[in-house]
Amino acid sequence: MTNRLRAWARERPLAVDAGLAVALALVDAAFLLLTPRELRPEQLWAALGWSVLCATPVAIRRLAPWPAVGAAVATLAVPVLFHLAPTTQGLTFVVLTYTMAAHRPLRPATLAALLLWVPVVLANLVAPLDGVLDMGPGVLVLNNLLTASVAYAVGRAVQARRQTTRMLRERARIAEATQRSLTGQAVADERRRIARELHDVVAHHVSVMGVLATGARRVLRRDPDAADEAMATVEETGRATLRELRRLLDVLRTDAEPAAELTPQPGLTGIEALVEQVREAGLPVTLRVDGTPGPMEDGVALTVYRIVQEALTNALKHAGRATALVRLTVTDGFLAVEVTDTGRGPAPVPDRIGHGLVGMRERVALYGGVLRTGPRPGGGFRVYARIPLESAGAVPA
Repeated sequence: MTNRLRAWARERPLAVDAGLAVALALVDAAFLLLTPRELRPEQLWAALGWSVLCATPVAIRRLAPWPAVGAAVATLAVPVLFHLAPTTQGLTFVVLTYTMAAHRPLRPATLAALLLWVPVVLANLVAPLDGVLDMGPGVLVLNNLLTASVAYAVGRAVQARRQTTRMLRERARIAEATQRSLTGQAVADERRRIARELHDVVAHHVSVMGVLATGARRVLRRDPDAADEAMATVEETGRATLRELRRLLDVLRTDAEPAAELTPQPGLTGIEALVEQVREAGLPVTLRVDGTPGPMEDGVALTVYRIVQEALTNALKHAGRATALVRLTVTDGFLAVEVTDTGRGPAPVPDRIGHGLVGMRERVALYGGVLRTGPRPGGGFRVYARIPLESAGAVPA
């Protein structure tokens, strides 16, 4: 509700300022009505009319600030000619001084304050009003200067606060844009890396197909059964290659990447060696396999291997003196990999992008899986990924 009211006030400044002018006139009217009869002006209605006239510049203070300043200065003729000083006149000068100081740069705000209050000081010195609490011209001048100084200082403080708020918002916007850019760059880097590895998988499949096709052609006449088996393998490998090519196009590999090597990427069979390497590096790791993994695409196996590799690498860096558990589970057409450790976990670092987690997320999403990472309830860190095998064309255990 408050935000809607503020938005409404920003969209209708004239209505808001007109309401403020009416409020000032009502305040002066209340003062006049509460004043004892012997101290009231002789012509009460005329005094109320002059009060409304003196409050009018407030209604255009933001729509036309300089004309409002000129109109306020012109109202000084009321006390000089008619020896009548409405309360709204002083309030109008205060409001206009604050408005110019809060909404204008330093020089225009200072000029407006001088244009407003110098004539007031001259009027107090040249034609002071009689019977105003028996105060001399010097006291009146000092009082007006103090009032002007307070209104001007408050306005400049509000102006400074607004500028600070705008600067902080701009910095936050730039920081958010930079964060998005860094995140996008990290995702792009990881996707290029995934594309390179998928390209290697495809290149290996194609090389295997070429070797098998050559062998099948050579033994076709003397051993048709062996040739048929080789061509069946070529057919299966070709289908897997097409699936990997589709995923390769999904990650938009650029032409500037280096050529692939005709060597297979690591898969599930390499996890045991990876676990042994991490043990030798100083982190006790236990490998547990639940179920029997059936045939699966090399890309899925590579994804599982990279997840285990990244998780164990992070555990080596951040866990400290701890133990780790790698668990592979094959069930109901899904392959789940979970890596947990009992260490202290990574310390939060502001403005830092976790490229490893980004890479794992991109790999798992490429095969339609889910990834969950975070601290464990009892301490340590947990990385869990679940990848469907059926969507990859594999045979579940």
